[in-house]
Amino acid sequence: MYLCHVATIALDSSQRDLNISTRDSDRPTPLCFEAVHGMALDGTDDYPPWGRGWCTALACSLEASAPKPGNVYPGANFDDLSYDELIRASAAIAPVMQRAAGQPLGRTILDAVTASRRVTRSNANLGIVLAIAPIAAVSDDAIAATPFRPESIAAVLATLSPADATSVWRAIALAQPGGMGGRDTWDVAGPAPDHLLAAMHAAATYDQIAHLWAHGYQTLCNGLVRDLLEELHAGHTLGDAIVRSHLRQLAREPDSLIARKHGLECAADVSARAACVLAQTDNWREATADFDRHLRWPVRLNPGTTADLLAAGLYILLIDGRLRRLLGATPSLRSRVSFPSA
Repeated sequence: MYLCHVATIALDSSQRDLNISTRDSDRPTPLCFEAVHGMALDGTDDYPPWGRGWCTALACSLEASAPKPGNVYPGANFDDLSYDELIRASAAIAPVMQRAAGQPLGRTILDAVTASRRVTRSNANLGIVLAIAPIAAVSDDAIAATPFRPESIAAVLATLSPADATSVWRAIALAQPGGMGGRDTWDVAGPAPDHLLAAMHAAATYDQIAHLWAHGYQTLCNGLVRDLLEELHAGHTLGDAIVRSHLRQLAREPDSLIARKHGLECAADVSARAACVLAQTDNWREATADFDRHLRWPVRLNPGTTADLLAAGLYILLIDGRLRRLLGATPSLRSRVSFPSA
C-alpha cells in the first residue's frame, strides 16, 4: 500500500485554495508517495524513511506542491517545465543524496543534475541540488543533531578539491540555467576554477546559493527555517506556512534569479510587492493570487532561487526531525501543529 497525496487546485479571479487529501491506492498518481520517492512507505534498506534521500524527495515535492506565487505548482506549469517534471526530478535526485556523505561533493552534484535532466525538458532543480547537497553530505553525527548545526557544513566545504570544481562546472553546463550571463572571472561557460569556494565568494554578491556556500548556512537557519517554524506555530497548515515563508523570504531579500534576468530594480519591486501581500492580514490568500498573476504576465518573473532556498529550509527541518515531531510521521500540505489543550 502506498500513501498518496492527491491535490485539487481551485483557481478563480479572487481566491486560490490548495486541498490535499490522503488515501490508500494501488494506482500511483503524480503526487503518490511511490511516484515521488520511488519506494514503499516503509522504505528500503537503501533509502530509509527520514534518511538523506527520502528527506530530499519530500522537501522538494512539498516545495513544488505548495502554490507559491510565480513558480510552478499543480495546475500552474511553465511552457518549458511542468509540475510533474518537478516531482520526477525530486525522485530522481533522492538516491544520489542518500549516498552524499560517502562521496565527493562535486560528484554528488553532478550525479544529481544528470539524474534530474534525464526526466525533465529543462533545468528543474540545479539550485536545489546546490543548496541541499552540502547539507546532505555532513557526517552522520552532524546530520542527527537537533536542531541542525549549520556550522557542520564548513567541514564538508573544507574538503573541496579542483575535481569537485570540475564536476560542479559540468553540472552547471548540463543544467543550462537561465540568466547566468558572462563574467570576467570564473565564467561558468569557461574552464572550472581550481578553488570552488573562491568562485562562490566571487558570485555571492549576485547569487543567493553562492552566498550560502561562501558565507555559511546560518542565514538560511535564521531566515527561512525560522519563518517555517513561526508560521506553523502561528497555526497555519504546512502548505500555507510554505507559501507565507516564501513571501517572507522574498520580501526580505530580492530574488537573485529575477535580478540576473530582469535587473535589480525589478527584483526589488517584486520584493516590495511580496511585503504588501503579507501586510494583507485578513486577505493574504487573495492578495497572493493577484501577486501570482502579476508574476506570470505580461513577463514571467520567476522567484526561483527563493523557492530553492525554501526547499533547503524544508530539508533541514525534515532531516533534523523537527517537522516529524511537529506534524507527524508523513507531513502533507494539510498538516498543522497539534497544540495541547489548555
